[in-house]
Amino acid sequence: MHHFRNGLLGAVSVASLVVAPAARAQVRRFDIAAQPARTGVPQFAHQAGIQILAPEALTSGLNVNRVQGSMEVEAALRQLLAGTDLTPMKVGGAVVLKRREKPAQVARNLYAQTIPASATQGMRSAGMAAVDIVPQPAADPIGQDAPAAEQAAEQDIVVIGYRRSLQGAQQNKRRAVNTIESIMAEDIAKLPDLNLAESIQRLPGVAISREGGEGRNITLRGFAPDFTRTTLNGMEVPSSSDGLDSGGFTINAGRAFDFHVFASELFNRIDIQKTQTASMEEGGIAGTVDLYSAKPLDSKGFHFYGSAQGGYNSLTRKVDPRLAAVISDTFADDSIGVLVSAAYSERTVHQEGASSVLWTTPYLTGDSWADTNPKVTGTPKGGCGATDPLDCLWAPRLPRADFFGNNQKRFGITGSLQFKPVDAWLVTFDVLHSQLDNDRFSYNSMEWLLTHGPAGNFVGQTPVSFTVAPDGKQLIAASFNDVTSWYESRHQRSTSNFNQYVLSSSYDVTDKIKIDGMIGKASDDADRTELRFYARSVPHPYSYDYTKNPYVPVVGFGSYDPNQASNYINALTASNRINNVLKENYTGKLNLGYTADHVSLKTGFAYNNRKVRYSEGAGSNPSFNPSSYMMAFPIANFGKDFGGVGLPKFAVIDFDKIAAGNVVPAGYQPNIGAGWTVKEETLGGFVELNGTFDIGAMQLRANTGLRYVKTNLTSEAVLAGTPVAVRRSYENYLPSLNLALDITDKLIARFAYSRSMTRPGLGSLNIAGPVFGYTTRTVGNLGNPDLKPYQSNDLDVGLEYYFGQGGLLAVNLFNKDIVTSLRTQVVQRMVDPAFWPAIYADPQYDPSYNADPAKVPYTFTIPVNADSGNSVKGVELTYNQPFTFLPGLLSHLGMASNYTYVSARDSTGLSKNSYNLTLYYDTKAFGARVSANKRDDYLLVQPGSSGNFQERKYGPTHVDFSAFYNVSARLTISVEGINITDEVERIYGTGDGTQDLTREYTHTGAQWFVGARLRF
Repeated sequence: MHHFRNGLLGAVSVASLVVAPAARAQVRRFDIAAQPARTGVPQFAHQAGIQILAPEALTSGLNVNRVQGSMEVEAALRQLLAGTDLTPMKVGGAVVLKRREKPAQVARNLYAQTIPASATQGMRSAGMAAVDIVPQPAADPIGQDAPAAEQAAEQDIVVIGYRRSLQGAQQNKRRAVNTIESIMAEDIAKLPDLNLAESIQRLPGVAISREGGEGRNITLRGFAPDFTRTTLNGMEVPSSSDGLDSGGFTINAGRAFDFHVFASELFNRIDIQKTQTASMEEGGIAGTVDLYSAKPLDSKGFHFYGSAQGGYNSLTRKVDPRLAAVISDTFADDSIGVLVSAAYSERTVHQEGASSVLWTTPYLTGDSWADTNPKVTGTPKGGCGATDPLDCLWAPRLPRADFFGNNQKRFGITGSLQFKPVDAWLVTFDVLHSQLDNDRFSYNSMEWLLTHGPAGNFVGQTPVSFTVAPDGKQLIAASFNDVTSWYESRHQRSTSNFNQYVLSSSYDVTDKIKIDGMIGKASDDADRTELRFYARSVPHPYSYDYTKNPYVPVVGFGSYDPNQASNYINALTASNRINNVLKENYTGKLNLGYTADHVSLKTGFAYNNRKVRYSEGAGSNPSFNPSSYMMAFPIANFGKDFGGVGLPKFAVIDFDKIAAGNVVPAGYQPNIGAGWTVKEETLGGFVELNGTFDIGAMQLRANTGLRYVKTNLTSEAVLAGTPVAVRRSYENYLPSLNLALDITDKLIARFAYSRSMTRPGLGSLNIAGPVFGYTTRTVGNLGNPDLKPYQSNDLDVGLEYYFGQGGLLAVNLFNKDIVTSLRTQVVQRMVDPAFWPAIYADPQYDPSYNADPAKVPYTFTIPVNADSGNSVKGVELTYNQPFTFLPGLLSHLGMASNYTYVSARDSTGLSKNSYNLTLYYDTKAFGARVSANKRDDYLLVQPGSSGNFQERKYGPTHVDFSAFYNVSARLTISVEGINITDEVERIYGTGDGTQDLTREYTHTGAQWFVGARLRF
């Protein structure tokens, strides 16, 4: 696909490089209103299924005629251009518009002459623009005045690769009435990144959370992941996977979408709808992410795309495979299309580092240091209310070295069948399956400083020396005797199975009336098993020292050897359980549209039936002597030079020996009381009006409407052996207005207002029994089915300036006033005595945790409604600049950048500032790009655990790299790097609100992929 200087008028798809000429005249259905040529020509090209190249300077100020009805493309184009001074000719596989000396003349013959594709080579500064490229069969374009075209064509700018995906996405944004952002595939099954979340993070207003070195969830405009809807091929879909404890859950049972479940090769386009329309389903205050898989009729004929890569991680030092293939073909005169795509990858990830499991003080935990008169260097500030100022000092609770080893397999397959017996009718059936398997071994060398005081029964310690930080608030170094190791070994297996089936159809009843609809089912079944042990040691010396590195301490054990198995004399089975989350969505939609000259009316309804079912089971939890079941640390290069300090190796549980010795009997006993089911049925309808109006030399595009939805909720659980169901219902009315004013050909002003809503997290609606955390003294899982949804009044104002060949300068201001919201109350109180017997009988409870519910308070987390809500305000800036104005090879350079500022009353999960910058170089033979993504630190929870005012996460800077070389027209060699600087992940507590006390400090290594891509 060739692209010429002076601007892009409207590429609607980049799925094909050229449009092959057909050998016969093509009859198409047209509905083009009389309008300016700058908008009318792209609409015609889209409906005709041809590629048009037009000088922006020629189309500016011209109007084209109304074209309506079924007719041959030749006749339709004559009618469109009648009375203008534009005439079409064929250049290669495209139509080029040029000015004639006699303005009233138009093309007379679609097949008069053609110019070979070679004639386009060398085109320069002709003011040509790729108006429309659509993956549909092309009518033969006009062919005349070839010499004039050749004279105007001296040099071409070949738009390929990343630049092409940027320009396609930019034109999608430009044409939309509401505010959207898009990501277009560079080619079929070739999104710009290897992970969906990492692609999305490059858009303004988006930040992501990572786990195991891979993007998982997105934060859109400062809102937590639960506030963003995700659709796939037109229907809302669920996605769940397991996670680390630091992620806050075992399996995702909420509305947040786990993007890493899917291989990016399965998708061709991603849209983010930032402002609402009435026809858009409700549920995403932050916005809606629309995912699209490839369709066979998007690219006629037979196509094959295959890729193979090897991925190398600098930390694991292993090579993992990544494979993908797409096969598509069309039959019966391109009325039937079949496409199948598949992707498989393996990924070995080691996440390793140092952790404190948060810092706290003896006074906050109701303890005091043992009265052993330690040597104290520095002066404690005191003032916390404790008698001894040493008890006011913050110290790590469970200082440890961490290792999380993930062996991940991801497989996905899509199938799409399309049937188009006539131009007016299209039927599509899409199937998608994705499976993510993860086998994780985790080893953590915890030293028990959780409870302070005299040693005994595997708790307590004897202080020997303390070094107080200059601020007088924390122990930056300390040494002890009689410390007990609680070395944790875990084996977790998890599987997430996603399946979707969607049948959709659209039918043009007449030139003005259109019906479309779909029915679909999507489900995600996520399982996780966990077997966890604490191997407890004999008392021994232990010291830590953060003076060399505030995040990674130097540790010492005196004469004690943590690698000697005989030093471990007792083991607890801390966890032996299975968890399951099953999510199911059923969707049905039917829409009716009517189009007149300048307005269109659309109405329809949507039915959704969503269900989330959580269940768990508990296995046997024996205690045993671990010395015969331990082995040396299994990773040879673990912790080498990490943080300039290094991490200590230690003995760990050998799970193969545990299994062979039948130490832990197999099987699980269902925990009926912990299970719950939440069902949600919604029935919504809408009416939407779209119009185009001339205001002097400007054009106003308007969209307005009203959506109504009723929600019926059922929450089910078994309480005290009795099934209980609670039913609730509520209604919402959601108006919306979107205005796009085309001030000039290049300048667009936008305004949007809407009332949006997000329903409470499905997990927060359950009525099952609470979950107790004994080491953290917490109570969670207390749901509330009476919760009503969040509601927000949203305002957006934007200005977009399009220039050159894909240049964009845009600013967007938004304000979301949450008028109805939820909040989580965190209170410390004693546990109701009714729960004491269940706690004492719980195999995971141990008196040594100092968590007796009759003696110490627990921290309760309870969701409630709030009359006054959050307010989120922000600004998004975008600057995209292809450097086509530079001479020679430099003209292939370009940049894409954006900046987002967000402020909110509730800043949970919000980074005030985030930045994205991509520098790229694209030619027909070679291309490369480097991308940097940065976000500010952000709040995880307030108040934090263990007395911390907050728990926060460090905002990392991730740098990625990609390059390709086209060996031939069919073979491409590529190199891609993810997190090439090996950026760290860090979580920290703020102590009294002014401190920075690291909870976790880890890294996962740089990931490199080398491979080849073949196309036919």
